[in-house]
Amino acid sequence: MVKLRLKRCGRKQRAVYRIVAIDVRSRREGKDLRKVGFYDPLKNQTYLNVPAILYFLEKGAQPTGTVQDILKKAEIFKELRPNQTKFN
Repeated sequence: MVKLRLKRCGRKQRAVYRIVAIDVRSRREGKDLRKVGFYDPLKNQTYLNVPAILYFLEKGAQPTGTVQDILKKAEIFKELRPNQTKFN
């Protein structure tokens, strides 16, 4: 099973996160399938590769709670087909 979750980057006390598609059994810093976004909580900046995110969501990937909140703010779930809006 694939999840969309955050992968920590940056230095001490200055964390930034990559949003990655990763296998459930992998560690937080494990090998990811694909990088699909970037999130900086200090500057409150977000970059999302929308086509890649939609691809993984349509294939059944589950976002974690924090990633789901980020995607809701960006209104990604409105771009999914109507039968796949189970994340609202």
